[in-house]
Amino acid sequence: MNRRTDPKQQQQRQREAEKVVAVALAQASPREADAIAETFASIAGFVKDLVGRQHRQALESIVEALVPKVPPTPTALKEAAMLAQARTAVLESGEWLTAAQIAGLAGFSLSNPSAQPNKWKREGAIFALRHHGVDYFPAYGLDAAGGYRPLKAMAPVLERFGEHKDSWGLAYWFMSANSFLAGQRPLDLLAREPDRVLAAAEDELQVVAHG
Repeated sequence: MNRRTDPKQQQQRQREAEKVVAVALAQASPREADAIAETFASIAGFVKDLVGRQHRQALESIVEALVPKVPPTPTALKEAAMLAQARTAVLESGEWLTAAQIAGLAGFSLSNPSAQPNKWKREGAIFALRHHGVDYFPAYGLDAAGGYRPLKAMAPVLERFGEHKDSWGLAYWFMSANSFLAGQRPLDLLAREPDRVLAAAEDELQVVAHG
């Protein structure tokens, strides 16, 4: 039994099978037009192959950009796992506030909640951890009794460390037991004994400087 072909399907197949290129020729004789048509027909396969190769090359370039040039070594993977654990411990060690949360606590305008906290960060009055595109500010660096403004003791410590520690390095230092502080953490003493915390920062840099 013969199946009748749907005219629409047949037309679709024809459109997919054939592509027509129309070129307007001014003042060309039939012979010249035929010669030009033959030329187009002869290079059609070459052009199609060239476009295909360019597409494959572009795709390969994208893949190469996404795949590491050298597979990570077991040591690198172990270091990455340890770093992930350390950062998780930092985030779980205390209270971290977003700019919007600080704006709500401090009574700032919620139309642009990140404006003031970001200004404090630029001025070195406080630091923030950048995590998944969001800044997280340490609650221990804010004076709850003073309207959730940065503690004055924070700026000298950040200035002293300068470029020696990034934001994550600062967070590790503040949360870790410190031998100079008799085993206490800098974050626990920042508000009530700021001079000791600054001295501990000085000691930390001396240790780093002398290996």
